[in-house]
Amino acid sequence: MTAIETLTVGTELPALTVRPISRTTLALFAGASGDHNPMHIDTDVAASAGLDDVFAHGMLSMAYLGRLLTDWADPSRIRSYRVRFAAITPVHAAPTATGTVVAIDEVDGERRATVELTVTLADGTVTLTGDAVIAA
Repeated sequence: MTAIETLTVGTELPALTVRPISRTTLALFAGASGDHNPMHIDTDVAASAGLDDVFAHGMLSMAYLGRLLTDWADPSRIRSYRVRFAAITPVHAAPTATGTVVAIDEVDGERRATVELTVTLADGTVTLTGDAVIAA
């Protein structure tokens, strides 16, 4: 956990790199999330849509960003968290979640850091962007 009092604009959160996403990861996430969309687990359905293979749930990448945040700050300090889905994450891709402090403000007497968030694949593809506000 990080003391927000020592943060400055430009502070980078320690990156979270996960193992390549396997079919097992997708099946387990489908079960845990209740999202059994066949585009994520059925190669025949993915092929019928013109795709080479299944792809990861967008919410899985969102969960990786959530883990990045909670590895860095106590969950009770998260004031907001939002994302925008930018691209699909293919099976076997290895996402990296990153965050950078872009602003520090005081709201209602509480010091808060705004963190810009990104999930990027090894080839440079950005699959998810977003931001979070973390309180002191």
